[in-house]
Amino acid sequence: MERDRAQVRAFRAENPCPATGRTRGACPGWHVDHVIALCAGGLDRPSNMQWITKEDHRFKTLVDVKECRKSRRLVER
Repeated sequence: MERDRAQVRAFRAENPCPATGRTRGACPGWHVDHVIALCAGGLDRPSNMQWITKEDHRFKTLVDVKECRKSRRLVER
């Protein structure tokens, strides 16, 4: 699913980068993440976003994708 960049900008306006304190530009070591993954029905809204470390984001994405694939298989049966 395509992310809405305007929603990410809105999140960042209210939640500056933990590393730099800035609302724009690079945020070294941090990513904006959806608390409830988009593939799991989470909304692409600031209320469903959080800052997460780059390392934690990589792991969370693997878990989210695995769970979403599992859920899709169950629905397809």
